[in-house]
Amino acid sequence: MGKYGVGASWVYVSIHDYGNAAPWLSVLLVSLFVAGMALFEGLWSWCYLRYLRPESKPGFAPLIFAASRLVLEWALTWVLSGFPWLFVGYSQLDAPLSSLIPLVGVLGAGFALSIGAVYLALFLVFRNSVPIRFAYLAAALAPWILALLWGGHSWVTQGKEYSVALVQGNVDQSTKWQQDSVLPIIKNYQFLSEPHWDVDLMIWPEAALTIFHHQADGLISQLEKKLEGTLVLGIPAIDPGYRGTPAFQNTAIAIGAGEGKYVKRRLVPFGEYVPFESTLRGLIRFFDLPMSRSKAGDDFQPYLRTPELKMAMAICYEIAYPELVRREGANADVLLTISNDTWFGNSIGPDQHLQIARARALELGRYVLRATNNGLTAVVNEKGKVKAILPQFEAGVLRSSFYASNGQTPYGNYGDTPLLILVLILLGTAVIFRLQSKHLSG
Repeated sequence: MGKYGVGASWVYVSIHDYGNAAPWLSVLLVSLFVAGMALFEGLWSWCYLRYLRPESKPGFAPLIFAASRLVLEWALTWVLSGFPWLFVGYSQLDAPLSSLIPLVGVLGAGFALSIGAVYLALFLVFRNSVPIRFAYLAAALAPWILALLWGGHSWVTQGKEYSVALVQGNVDQSTKWQQDSVLPIIKNYQFLSEPHWDVDLMIWPEAALTIFHHQADGLISQLEKKLEGTLVLGIPAIDPGYRGTPAFQNTAIAIGAGEGKYVKRRLVPFGEYVPFESTLRGLIRFFDLPMSRSKAGDDFQPYLRTPELKMAMAICYEIAYPELVRREGANADVLLTISNDTWFGNSIGPDQHLQIARARALELGRYVLRATNNGLTAVVNEKGKVKAILPQFEAGVLRSSFYASNGQTPYGNYGDTPLLILVLILLGTAVIFRLQSKHLSG
Protein backbone atom coordinates (compact mmCIF):
# COMPACT_ATOMS: atom_id res chain seq x y z
CA MET A 1 0.00 0.00 0.00
CA GLY A 2 2.85 2.34 0.84
CA LYS A 3 4.72 1.56 -2.36
CA TYR A 4 1.85 2.45 -4.68
CA GLY A 5 0.27 5.05 -2.41
CA VAL A 6 3.44 7.12 -2.64
CA GLY A 7 4.93 5.95 -5.94
CA ALA A 8 1.70 6.33 -7.94
CA SER A 9 0.29 9.29 -6.03
CA TRP A 10 0.01 11.20 -9.33
CA VAL A 11 -3.15 9.21 -10.09
CA TYR A 12 -4.94 11.55 -7.65
CA VAL A 13 -3.88 14.58 -9.71
CA SER A 14 -5.34 13.07 -12.89
CA ILE A 15 -8.66 12.16 -11.27
CA HIS A 16 -9.16 15.23 -9.08
CA ASP A 17 -7.54 18.09 -11.00
CA TYR A 18 -8.46 17.00 -14.52
CA GLY A 19 -11.36 14.61 -13.90
CA ASN A 20 -13.09 17.18 -11.68
CA ALA A 21 -13.91 14.50 -9.11
CA ALA A 22 -14.63 15.57 -5.54
CA PRO A 23 -11.73 15.07 -3.12
CA TRP A 24 -13.51 12.26 -1.27
CA LEU A 25 -14.27 10.41 -4.51
CA SER A 26 -10.73 10.93 -5.78
CA VAL A 27 -9.28 9.51 -2.55
CA LEU A 28 -11.68 6.55 -2.75
CA LEU A 29 -10.78 5.75 -6.38
CA VAL A 30 -7.05 6.09 -5.75
CA SER A 31 -7.34 3.92 -2.65
CA LEU A 32 -9.10 1.20 -4.63
CA PHE A 33 -6.39 1.37 -7.30
CA VAL A 34 -3.59 1.21 -4.72
CA ALA A 35 -5.27 -1.67 -2.89
CA GLY A 36 -5.69 -3.54 -6.16
CA MET A 37 -1.98 -3.17 -6.97
CA ALA A 38 -1.07 -4.17 -3.41
CA LEU A 39 -2.92 -7.46 -3.94
CA PHE A 40 -0.28 -8.44 -6.50
CA GLU A 41 2.43 -7.91 -3.87
CA GLY A 42 0.37 -9.86 -1.32
CA LEU A 43 -0.17 -12.76 -3.69
CA TRP A 44 3.57 -12.92 -4.45
CA SER A 45 4.44 -12.90 -0.74
CA TRP A 46 1.94 -15.65 0.03
CA CYS A 47 3.17 -17.85 -2.84
CA TYR A 48 6.79 -17.43 -1.80
CA LEU A 49 6.16 -18.26 1.87
CA ARG A 50 3.69 -21.06 1.20
CA TYR A 51 5.24 -22.86 -1.76
CA LEU A 52 8.71 -21.62 -2.61
CA ARG A 53 10.87 -20.67 0.39
CA PRO A 54 13.46 -23.45 0.87
CA GLU A 55 13.46 -23.61 4.67
CA SER A 56 16.08 -26.33 4.80
CA LYS A 57 18.47 -24.48 2.47
CA PRO A 58 18.75 -20.83 3.61
CA GLY A 59 21.70 -20.23 1.30
CA PHE A 60 19.47 -20.94 -1.69
CA ALA A 61 16.62 -18.72 -0.47
CA PRO A 62 17.91 -15.41 -1.94
CA LEU A 63 17.91 -16.88 -5.45
CA ILE A 64 14.32 -18.09 -5.04
CA PHE A 65 13.23 -14.82 -3.49
CA ALA A 66 14.71 -12.83 -6.38
CA ALA A 67 13.33 -15.26 -8.99
CA SER A 68 9.79 -15.09 -7.62
CA ARG A 69 10.08 -11.31 -7.36
CA LEU A 70 11.03 -11.12 -11.04
CA VAL A 71 7.97 -13.19 -11.97
CA LEU A 72 5.81 -10.61 -10.16
CA GLU A 73 7.31 -7.71 -12.11
CA TRP A 74 7.15 -9.60 -15.39
CA ALA A 75 3.46 -10.35 -14.77
CA LEU A 76 2.84 -6.63 -14.27
CA THR A 77 3.92 -6.03 -17.88
CA TRP A 78 0.88 -7.92 -19.23
CA VAL A 79 -1.73 -9.03 -16.62
CA LEU A 80 -4.92 -6.95 -17.07
CA SER A 81 -2.97 -4.87 -19.63
CA GLY A 82 -0.24 -4.34 -17.04
CA PHE A 83 1.09 -1.55 -14.84
CA PRO A 84 4.89 -1.72 -15.31
CA TRP A 85 5.68 1.08 -12.89
CA LEU A 86 8.03 1.23 -9.86
CA PHE A 87 10.16 -1.75 -10.86
CA VAL A 88 13.18 -2.34 -8.62
CA GLY A 89 15.65 -2.15 -11.52
CA TYR A 90 14.82 1.48 -12.29
CA SER A 91 16.58 2.44 -9.06
CA GLN A 92 19.89 1.41 -10.64
CA LEU A 93 19.98 3.85 -13.57
CA ASP A 94 22.55 6.05 -11.83
CA ALA A 95 24.13 3.25 -9.80
CA PRO A 96 26.77 0.61 -10.64
CA LEU A 97 24.22 -2.07 -11.57
CA SER A 98 23.14 0.07 -14.53
CA SER A 99 25.80 -1.69 -16.62
CA LEU A 100 23.71 -4.89 -16.34
CA ILE A 101 20.68 -3.27 -17.99
CA PRO A 102 21.96 -3.67 -21.60
CA LEU A 103 22.61 -7.33 -20.73
CA VAL A 104 19.43 -8.35 -18.93
CA GLY A 105 17.13 -5.32 -18.95
CA VAL A 106 15.46 -3.54 -16.06
CA LEU A 107 13.90 -6.79 -14.81
CA GLY A 108 17.33 -8.40 -14.73
CA ALA A 109 18.87 -5.48 -12.86
CA GLY A 110 16.12 -5.81 -10.24
CA PHE A 111 16.80 -9.54 -10.05
CA ALA A 112 20.51 -8.90 -9.40
CA LEU A 113 19.76 -6.22 -6.82
CA SER A 114 17.35 -8.51 -4.97
CA ILE A 115 19.94 -11.31 -4.83
CA GLY A 116 22.59 -8.96 -3.46
CA ALA A 117 20.24 -7.44 -0.88
CA VAL A 118 19.05 -10.76 0.56
CA TYR A 119 22.53 -12.28 0.73
CA LEU A 120 23.67 -9.12 2.52
CA ALA A 121 20.82 -9.56 5.00
CA LEU A 122 21.90 -13.17 5.63
CA PHE A 123 25.48 -12.01 6.17
CA LEU A 124 24.30 -9.53 8.79
CA VAL A 125 22.01 -11.86 10.73
CA PHE A 126 23.81 -15.23 10.42
CA ARG A 127 26.10 -15.77 13.45
CA ASN A 128 27.00 -19.46 13.64
CA SER A 129 29.71 -19.98 11.02
CA VAL A 130 32.29 -17.45 9.87
CA PRO A 131 33.01 -19.23 6.53
CA ILE A 132 29.29 -19.36 5.70
CA ARG A 133 28.83 -15.71 6.66
CA PHE A 134 31.59 -14.62 4.32
CA ALA A 135 30.26 -16.86 1.57
CA TYR A 136 27.02 -14.87 1.92
CA LEU A 137 29.01 -11.63 1.74
CA ALA A 138 30.77 -12.82 -1.43
CA ALA A 139 27.40 -13.70 -2.97
CA ALA A 140 26.04 -10.27 -1.98
CA LEU A 141 28.94 -8.54 -3.73
CA ALA A 142 28.83 -10.73 -6.84
CA PRO A 143 26.24 -8.62 -8.78
CA TRP A 144 28.28 -5.46 -8.23
CA ILE A 145 31.52 -7.17 -9.25
CA LEU A 146 29.87 -8.44 -12.42
CA ALA A 147 28.51 -4.96 -13.11
CA LEU A 148 31.97 -3.41 -12.70
CA LEU A 149 33.46 -5.94 -15.11
CA TRP A 150 30.93 -4.98 -17.80
CA GLY A 151 30.85 -1.30 -16.90
CA GLY A 152 33.10 -0.01 -19.66
CA HIS A 153 31.78 -2.17 -22.49
CA SER A 154 30.01 -0.53 -25.45
CA TRP A 155 27.53 -2.79 -27.18
CA VAL A 156 26.67 -0.46 -30.06
CA THR A 157 28.56 1.96 -32.26
CA GLN A 158 27.52 5.44 -33.23
CA GLY A 159 26.52 6.16 -36.79
CA LYS A 160 25.80 9.48 -38.42
CA GLU A 161 24.93 12.56 -36.34
CA TYR A 162 21.62 14.37 -36.93
CA SER A 163 20.14 17.61 -35.67
CA VAL A 164 16.83 17.56 -33.78
CA ALA A 165 14.36 20.08 -32.35
CA LEU A 166 11.83 18.96 -29.72
CA VAL A 167 8.95 21.40 -29.33
CA GLN A 168 7.25 21.81 -25.93
CA GLY A 169 4.02 23.78 -26.34
CA ASN A 170 3.01 23.99 -22.65
CA VAL A 171 -0.70 24.00 -23.52
CA ASP A 172 -3.09 24.13 -20.56
CA GLN A 173 -4.83 20.77 -20.26
CA SER A 174 -8.05 22.32 -18.93
CA THR A 175 -8.59 24.24 -22.19
CA LYS A 176 -6.66 22.12 -24.68
CA TRP A 177 -9.64 20.27 -26.16
CA GLN A 178 -11.96 23.26 -26.38
CA GLN A 179 -12.93 24.27 -29.91
CA ASP A 180 -11.72 27.84 -29.57
CA SER A 181 -8.24 26.56 -28.60
CA VAL A 182 -7.59 24.83 -31.94
CA LEU A 183 -6.16 27.81 -33.82
CA PRO A 184 -4.15 29.26 -30.89
CA ILE A 185 -2.50 25.84 -30.38
CA ILE A 186 -1.58 25.60 -34.08
CA LYS A 187 -0.14 29.12 -34.05
CA ASN A 188 1.77 28.37 -30.86
CA TYR A 189 3.53 25.36 -32.36
CA GLN A 190 4.23 27.16 -35.62
CA PHE A 191 5.69 30.14 -33.75
CA LEU A 192 7.94 27.95 -31.60
CA SER A 193 9.08 25.93 -34.63
CA GLU A 194 9.77 28.89 -36.92
CA PRO A 195 13.52 29.26 -36.20
CA HIS A 196 14.11 25.50 -36.47
CA TRP A 197 12.66 24.33 -39.79
CA ASP A 198 16.20 23.55 -40.96
CA VAL A 199 16.80 20.62 -38.57
CA ASP A 200 16.99 17.05 -39.80
CA LEU A 201 14.21 16.01 -37.43
CA MET A 202 11.59 18.02 -35.54
CA ILE A 203 9.18 16.43 -33.05
CA TRP A 204 5.93 17.78 -31.64
CA PRO A 205 4.39 15.98 -28.64
CA GLU A 206 1.45 13.63 -28.21
CA ALA A 207 -1.81 15.12 -29.56
CA ALA A 208 0.02 18.37 -30.29
CA LEU A 209 -2.81 19.23 -32.69
CA THR A 210 -6.39 18.96 -31.45
CA ILE A 211 -7.97 18.45 -34.84
CA PHE A 212 -8.34 15.06 -36.49
CA HIS A 213 -5.88 13.83 -39.08
CA HIS A 214 -8.48 13.95 -41.85
CA GLN A 215 -9.15 17.62 -41.03
CA ALA A 216 -5.49 18.66 -41.19
CA ASP A 217 -4.62 18.23 -44.89
CA GLY A 218 -4.31 21.96 -45.49
CA LEU A 219 -2.19 22.54 -42.40
CA ILE A 220 0.09 19.62 -43.21
CA SER A 221 0.65 21.02 -46.70
CA GLN A 222 1.63 24.39 -45.20
CA LEU A 223 4.06 22.75 -42.78
CA GLU A 224 5.67 20.65 -45.50
CA LYS A 225 6.46 23.79 -47.51
CA LYS A 226 8.49 25.13 -44.57
CA LEU A 227 10.25 21.94 -43.60
CA GLU A 228 13.75 21.13 -44.79
CA GLY A 229 13.78 17.80 -42.94
CA THR A 230 11.15 15.64 -41.23
CA LEU A 231 8.46 16.57 -38.72
CA VAL A 232 6.96 13.89 -36.47
CA LEU A 233 3.85 15.07 -34.67
CA GLY A 234 1.10 13.67 -32.51
CA ILE A 235 -2.42 14.05 -33.86
CA PRO A 236 -5.70 12.26 -33.09
CA ALA A 237 -7.40 10.23 -35.78
CA ILE A 238 -10.83 8.67 -35.89
CA ASP A 239 -12.05 5.22 -36.85
CA PRO A 240 -15.69 5.73 -37.89
CA GLY A 241 -16.69 2.07 -37.79
CA TYR A 242 -15.39 0.85 -34.44
CA ARG A 243 -18.18 -1.07 -32.65
CA GLY A 244 -20.74 0.96 -34.52
CA THR A 245 -19.60 4.27 -33.02
CA PRO A 246 -16.68 6.57 -33.84
CA ALA A 247 -13.51 5.76 -31.92
CA PHE A 248 -10.39 7.79 -31.34
CA GLN A 249 -6.94 6.65 -32.37
CA ASN A 250 -3.87 8.18 -30.78
CA THR A 251 -1.45 8.55 -33.68
CA ALA A 252 1.89 9.98 -34.73
CA ILE A 253 2.71 10.86 -38.32
CA ALA A 254 5.91 11.78 -40.16
CA ILE A 255 5.67 14.50 -42.81
CA GLY A 256 8.04 16.54 -44.95
CA ALA A 257 11.04 14.46 -45.98
CA GLY A 258 9.76 11.59 -43.81
CA GLU A 259 6.79 9.28 -44.04
CA GLY A 260 4.72 6.87 -41.99
CA LYS A 261 1.93 6.67 -39.45
CA TYR A 262 1.92 5.01 -36.05
CA VAL A 263 -1.20 4.16 -34.01
CA LYS A 264 -0.79 3.68 -30.27
CA ARG A 265 -0.97 -0.02 -29.39
CA ARG A 266 -1.13 -0.15 -25.58
CA LEU A 267 -4.01 1.95 -24.26
CA VAL A 268 -4.20 3.43 -20.77
CA PRO A 269 -7.03 2.00 -18.61
CA PHE A 270 -9.59 4.67 -17.65
CA GLY A 271 -7.80 7.26 -19.80
CA GLU A 272 -8.17 5.73 -23.27
CA TYR A 273 -10.64 2.96 -22.50
CA VAL A 274 -12.91 2.40 -19.49
CA PRO A 275 -12.99 -1.02 -17.82
CA PHE A 276 -16.46 -1.86 -16.42
CA GLU A 277 -17.74 0.75 -18.83
CA SER A 278 -21.45 0.29 -18.09
CA THR A 279 -20.82 1.11 -14.41
CA LEU A 280 -18.14 3.78 -14.57
CA ARG A 281 -19.05 5.73 -17.72
CA GLY A 282 -20.48 9.07 -16.61
CA LEU A 283 -19.46 8.70 -12.95
CA ILE A 284 -16.96 11.55 -13.29
CA ARG A 285 -15.84 13.67 -16.22
CA PHE A 286 -12.52 11.81 -16.38
CA PHE A 287 -14.35 8.58 -17.32
CA ASP A 288 -16.30 10.30 -20.09
CA LEU A 289 -13.60 12.17 -22.01
CA PRO A 290 -13.89 11.63 -25.79
CA MET A 291 -10.48 9.93 -26.00
CA SER A 292 -11.65 7.32 -23.48
CA ARG A 293 -13.29 5.54 -26.44
CA SER A 294 -10.03 4.79 -28.21
CA LYS A 295 -9.05 1.94 -30.50
CA ALA A 296 -5.63 0.35 -30.30
CA GLY A 297 -3.33 0.01 -33.31
CA ASP A 298 -1.98 -3.24 -34.75
CA ASP A 299 0.71 -5.10 -32.81
CA PHE A 300 3.22 -4.79 -35.66
CA GLN A 301 3.45 -1.53 -37.60
CA PRO A 302 5.98 -0.12 -40.07
CA TYR A 303 8.66 2.24 -38.82
CA LEU A 304 8.33 5.98 -39.14
CA ARG A 305 11.07 6.94 -41.59
CA THR A 306 13.22 9.74 -42.82
CA PRO A 307 15.30 9.23 -45.98
CA GLU A 308 18.08 7.79 -43.78
CA LEU A 309 16.52 6.72 -40.46
CA LYS A 310 14.22 4.01 -39.15
CA MET A 311 12.45 5.45 -36.10
CA ALA A 312 10.61 3.30 -33.52
CA MET A 313 7.76 5.13 -31.81
CA ALA A 314 6.21 4.73 -28.35
CA ILE A 315 3.37 7.05 -27.38
CA CYS A 316 3.23 8.10 -23.72
CA TYR A 317 2.56 5.10 -21.43
CA GLU A 318 3.87 2.60 -24.01
CA ILE A 319 7.48 3.48 -23.17
CA ALA A 320 6.99 1.64 -19.84
CA TYR A 321 6.65 -1.76 -21.58
CA PRO A 322 10.17 -3.15 -22.15
CA GLU A 323 9.21 -5.94 -24.55
CA LEU A 324 6.81 -3.75 -26.54
CA VAL A 325 9.59 -1.21 -27.18
CA ARG A 326 12.23 -3.89 -27.78
CA ARG A 327 10.34 -5.65 -30.58
CA GLU A 328 10.82 -2.76 -32.99
CA GLY A 329 13.30 -0.59 -31.15
CA ALA A 330 16.15 -3.09 -31.19
CA ASN A 331 16.41 -2.80 -34.98
CA ALA A 332 15.65 0.92 -35.27
CA ASP A 333 18.20 3.69 -35.60
CA VAL A 334 16.63 5.81 -32.85
CA LEU A 335 13.71 5.64 -30.40
CA LEU A 336 11.03 8.34 -30.30
CA THR A 337 8.50 8.86 -27.56
CA ILE A 338 5.88 11.58 -27.40
CA SER A 339 3.77 12.27 -24.34
CA ASN A 340 1.38 14.62 -22.60
CA ASP A 341 2.37 14.45 -18.95
CA THR A 342 0.20 17.44 -18.11
CA TRP A 343 -2.20 14.89 -16.57
CA PHE A 344 0.38 14.36 -13.80
CA GLY A 345 0.54 18.03 -12.77
CA ASN A 346 3.40 19.05 -10.49
CA SER A 347 3.94 15.52 -9.17
CA ILE A 348 6.64 12.87 -9.38
CA GLY A 349 4.92 11.30 -12.41
CA PRO A 350 6.87 13.15 -15.15
CA ASP A 351 10.19 12.40 -13.43
CA GLN A 352 9.30 8.71 -13.24
CA HIS A 353 8.25 8.73 -16.89
CA LEU A 354 11.59 10.21 -17.99
CA GLN A 355 13.42 7.68 -15.82
CA ILE A 356 11.58 4.87 -17.61
CA ALA A 357 12.50 6.33 -21.01
CA ARG A 358 16.15 6.44 -19.93
CA ALA A 359 15.99 2.73 -19.12
CA ARG A 360 14.69 1.91 -22.62
CA ALA A 361 17.64 3.83 -24.11
CA LEU A 362 20.12 1.86 -22.01
CA GLU A 363 18.44 -1.50 -22.66
CA LEU A 364 18.62 -1.10 -26.44
CA GLY A 365 21.65 1.16 -26.84
CA ARG A 366 19.62 3.77 -28.72
CA TYR A 367 19.08 7.48 -28.30
CA VAL A 368 15.61 8.33 -27.00
CA LEU A 369 14.09 11.59 -28.23
CA ARG A 370 11.27 12.55 -25.86
CA ALA A 371 8.87 15.39 -26.74
CA THR A 372 6.17 16.34 -24.23
CA ASN A 373 3.52 19.03 -23.87
CA ASN A 374 4.88 20.59 -20.68
CA GLY A 375 7.85 18.46 -19.58
CA LEU A 376 10.01 16.66 -19.22
CA THR A 377 11.20 17.07 -22.82
CA ALA A 378 14.66 15.56 -23.21
CA VAL A 379 17.31 13.95 -25.39
CA VAL A 380 18.66 10.76 -23.79
CA ASN A 381 21.83 9.15 -25.17
CA GLU A 382 22.46 5.45 -25.77
CA LYS A 383 23.93 5.12 -22.25
CA GLY A 384 20.68 6.27 -20.66
CA LYS A 385 22.10 9.67 -19.70
CA VAL A 386 20.16 12.90 -20.24
CA LYS A 387 22.08 14.88 -22.86
CA ALA A 388 19.74 17.89 -22.93
CA ILE A 389 16.46 18.81 -21.23
CA LEU A 390 13.92 21.65 -21.13
CA PRO A 391 12.53 23.18 -17.94
CA GLN A 392 9.08 21.91 -16.98
CA PHE A 393 5.96 24.09 -17.37
CA GLU A 394 7.56 26.39 -19.95
CA ALA A 395 7.00 26.68 -23.69
CA GLY A 396 10.20 26.18 -25.60
CA VAL A 397 12.27 24.23 -28.09
CA LEU A 398 15.06 21.84 -27.21
CA ARG A 399 17.56 21.95 -30.06
CA SER A 400 20.22 19.28 -29.88
CA SER A 401 21.72 16.38 -31.82
CA PHE A 402 21.68 12.60 -31.73
CA TYR A 403 23.45 9.66 -33.34
CA ALA A 404 21.95 6.71 -35.12
CA SER A 405 22.99 3.44 -33.45
CA ASN A 406 24.53 0.41 -35.14
CA GLY A 407 24.53 -3.03 -33.57
CA GLN A 408 22.47 -4.47 -30.73
CA THR A 409 22.76 -5.05 -27.02
CA PRO A 410 22.26 -8.58 -25.64
CA TYR A 411 18.92 -7.45 -24.25
CA GLY A 412 17.95 -6.08 -27.66
CA ASN A 413 18.73 -9.46 -29.20
CA TYR A 414 17.11 -11.76 -26.68
CA GLY A 415 14.87 -9.70 -24.39
CA ASP A 416 13.75 -11.29 -21.14
CA THR A 417 13.66 -14.87 -22.48
CA PRO A 418 17.03 -16.15 -21.11
CA LEU A 419 16.29 -14.68 -17.68
CA LEU A 420 12.80 -16.17 -17.59
CA ILE A 421 14.22 -19.61 -18.45
CA LEU A 422 16.70 -19.28 -15.57
CA VAL A 423 13.90 -18.19 -13.23
CA LEU A 424 11.76 -21.14 -14.29
CA ILE A 425 14.63 -23.52 -13.45
CA LEU A 426 15.15 -21.87 -10.05
CA LEU A 427 11.48 -21.97 -9.13
CA GLY A 428 11.17 -25.59 -10.26
CA THR A 429 14.14 -26.47 -8.06
CA ALA A 430 12.55 -24.62 -5.13
CA VAL A 431 9.35 -26.63 -5.47
CA ILE A 432 11.38 -29.86 -5.48
CA PHE A 433 13.24 -28.79 -2.32
CA ARG A 434 9.93 -27.92 -0.67
CA LEU A 435 8.40 -31.30 -1.52
CA GLN A 436 11.49 -33.15 -0.29
CA SER A 437 11.43 -31.21 2.97
CA LYS A 438 7.74 -32.08 3.56
CA HIS A 439 8.40 -35.74 2.73
CA LEU A 440 11.30 -35.95 5.23
CA SER A 441 9.35 -34.15 7.97
CA GLY A 442 6.32 -36.40 7.27
